[in-house]
Amino acid sequence: MSLSGALSSAISALNAQSQSLSMISDNIANSQTKGYKTTTANFEDLVTNTSSSASYASGGVATRSRSNISEQGLLSSTTSATDVAIQGNGFFAVSTSKSGGATLYTRNGAFTTDDSGYLVNNGNYLQGWRTDASGKVIGSESSDSLVSINTRVAETSGSATTKTTVAANLPADAAVGDTFNSSMSAYDSLGTANTVQVTWTKTAGNTWSASFGNATLSSDSTKTTGTTSGSVSIVFNSDGSLASTTPSPATISISGWTDGAANSSIALNLGTVGKTDGLTQYSSGKSSPSIDTTSITSDGLAYGKLSSVKVGDDGTVNATYSNGQTIAIYKIAVATFTAPDQMQAGTGGVYSATVNSGGAVLQESGSNGAGTIHGSELEASTTDTNTEFSNMISAQQAYSAASQVLTTANKMFDTLLSAVR
Repeated sequence: MSLSGALSSAISALNAQSQSLSMISDNIANSQTKGYKTTTANFEDLVTNTSSSASYASGGVATRSRSNISEQGLLSSTTSATDVAIQGNGFFAVSTSKSGGATLYTRNGAFTTDDSGYLVNNGNYLQGWRTDASGKVIGSESSDSLVSINTRVAETSGSATTKTTVAANLPADAAVGDTFNSSMSAYDSLGTANTVQVTWTKTAGNTWSASFGNATLSSDSTKTTGTTSGSVSIVFNSDGSLASTTPSPATISISGWTDGAANSSIALNLGTVGKTDGLTQYSSGKSSPSIDTTSITSDGLAYGKLSSVKVGDDGTVNATYSNGQTIAIYKIAVATFTAPDQMQAGTGGVYSATVNSGGAVLQESGSNGAGTIHGSELEASTTDTNTEFSNMISAQQAYSAASQVLTTANKMFDTLLSAVR
């Protein structure tokens, strides 16, 4: 009985060390795999109860694998604008299809743009929340709002002018009824640059009106593209500072753009009442008075095409356009788990949630215990080849020792059989 137990124990040791070597082999093979997490062998003794202290029945050994999924790997910089890594707790959420696929989780942030503009890694689509241009998530930060990140969701950019700031001096020495002309630029909703003509008329002492005539394309001053409605009455104080504007705030409406753009509404910032930071009225000191324009600036942007996409350190996916504009289009979600080491590993460095790991809790980068996303970085494998080689030597020695037990037990059986014969 004791010899049989010794054989069984030795065989269990051979099996356990074989499994341990398989884990070591996987770890070494994936020493350069981005986001890879090592697996280690936990050995457990098997005990067989004996009826007497005078005899011993060997049990052997069993091994169980332990996935070190929550272990942090080193982050290294890359030259790819779509590479991402997480420092701390959490995973990237990915989907097996562009829409409606199973949600998996990974630490491998080596995402690239496919032919359709989606960010993918090993056939899995990176998930995130749609944002407005300032980076604020649209809607709730929930799993229901997650979508596959498509870098071509906004391939063009252009914004209409909504505000124009004017700083100029209207000549106090102008006669009532005198008119002066200037112009302001305005972008329509399609990003087309236009020029709006402004006529300044002195209507009384310290009082002027500003009317905004037909808007014209800057490239064709003869082509009417829209009209304005109404005029602005401007009153100055006796010290030359702005007293009031009517209406206040002053807003002009432009309609009928020939390129099919939407009607424009432009708020005019003509200065602060009681101050000289906008419109003023001082004498020009000239025989022929004229307007002295300091600046007329308008917001809005010209039409531009998507030129590049980059993930920021806060997990915001930013799109840059040929007109120089950069806007946020998505926010990458970070999924955290109660027991991440209990997740189920899959091919390609992905994991799926299990009953033991708990469900995913989605957060923004760096919030509520979630790790911080870093752009243009990747997480290295957690494999330490020095440790793995040391473990391999130990496994080899234990395997050799167990095989010696088999050889010894075999010789003892031969001796016993010879005695019986």
